[in-house]
Amino acid sequence: MAVPEEEFLARCTRCFQCGDVCPNGCIEFFPPKEGLAEAWTPHIRPRTRGCTACMKCTQACPTGALTPTDPDPETVPGNVKMGVARLNKSMCYSWEEPARTCGVCYRACPFPGKAMRITLFERPIVDPELCIGCGLCEQSCIHLPQAIRILPVDRSQT
Repeated sequence: MAVPEEEFLARCTRCFQCGDVCPNGCIEFFPPKEGLAEAWTPHIRPRTRGCTACMKCTQACPTGALTPTDPDPETVPGNVKMGVARLNKSMCYSWEEPARTCGVCYRACPFPGKAMRITLFERPIVDPELCIGCGLCEQSCIHLPQAIRILPVDRSQT
């Protein structure tokens, strides 16, 4: 889990170890054209590739910008917060009338029944307290533009 953003930016040495150890290859680094303050800072673009919550990046971080976190699926929700999924029901196939079932985002969620649950017609409901913002739901959404998006959290409040 990342420390608050200001502290993260101060601690992170842009060593690339988090990206090197990521088995899903979801950690990217801002290029220098984004500005020197942002250059080589790690980030995740959920639509491109979501995080599988393996927490290997937290084990590899040598500076404490990422706090070592156990990947136990029972403890990750509620303890890790990269963002939060926001569903636009008016765009979601399962919420349309007449209802069609989809459920792709639910099946992609690493914490089904916790961070996301489904109701009749596979209508997804996100629990913002348990959603970690991994982005797997956004990556898998078959509606274009996506009916579900990851919104960043205010890291100053974590």
